[in-house]
Amino acid sequence: MFFTREKLLKKYGGINWVSPYSKIIAMYSDGFIEIHEFHARNKCIGGSAWEVYHYPRVSSLIVGARREGARNIFVAKIGKTKLSLLPGIASAGIEEVRVHEEINEVEITYSGLAGGGIAATICRGMAEGVKGIEILKKGGGGKLGKAKLFLPIKKKVVVGVDDTDSKDEGATWSLVNEIAFELETKGFGDYLKHTITQLYPKNPYKTTNCVSVAVTFAVECNKVDHLVNEFKKLLNDRTLSDETAIAVFKKIVIPESLKKYGMEAKKRMLDLDYAERIANCCDIELTPIKGDMGKIGALASISFENNPDEAVKLV
Repeated sequence: MFFTREKLLKKYGGINWVSPYSKIIAMYSDGFIEIHEFHARNKCIGGSAWEVYHYPRVSSLIVGARREGARNIFVAKIGKTKLSLLPGIASAGIEEVRVHEEINEVEITYSGLAGGGIAATICRGMAEGVKGIEILKKGGGGKLGKAKLFLPIKKKVVVGVDDTDSKDEGATWSLVNEIAFELETKGFGDYLKHTITQLYPKNPYKTTNCVSVAVTFAVECNKVDHLVNEFKKLLNDRTLSDETAIAVFKKIVIPESLKKYGMEAKKRMLDLDYAERIANCCDIELTPIKGDMGKIGALASISFENNPDEAVKLV
């Protein structure tokens, strides 16, 4: 049975044991998708924790899983796998991920037992961002639930920023947060994440706290350049430093060389030539907004984009 989101809401919206997910977003690049699932009513932290625990254990397609509040963040390979579901032990997972670029669509097949099956089908199908859902087995009680979820392909865009304040005023974390929020409210993309990366604290050129910031967006494929250009414009208008720069990354998987660079930026001073070499190898755009020195920290912030708790640590 295929349902659009609207038809699913009409049919199942009045059932008191169905709790709709708030929003689901899928981004694609180079054989991987990154899924952001804002769990039921964007409040169900328990459900999010349950899925982040079970899904990677059950599905070989999932290469990364973590939780931020009531949001699941999965990174999965394109492909198909067989799930061996066991009640209470291995209860739900992702069976298949397909990408149809010709129609700009991601297809994800979820399976689960009991409550996990209802999450896999009806609850996800009601989420904002879902194009439609094909329910293969409805689930509920002790039964198997299985469904294919259809989502528009979006592009992941990570923007790293460093050096925006002066000795007297400004704050990079909040300036960048406000720009990202403004871009979302104007429809340029979904503002997904904000990461603060602690850099080498003995840097003689720092203002006070010596951090850089990365923000992550999910963007319609034809709007990527619009978002990046508007971000640059707003940053140029609002920065208080003569050395502001940004880094832009448009893929899902962080290269190992970039991770190494990010750790080094926490431990010692790095030079501009090194930053530009790493950026070139990793297909990252480094752009001066007011100057070049901000490139070093802006690039480092991208290396921790998917690990905000590690990003803030001193080493």
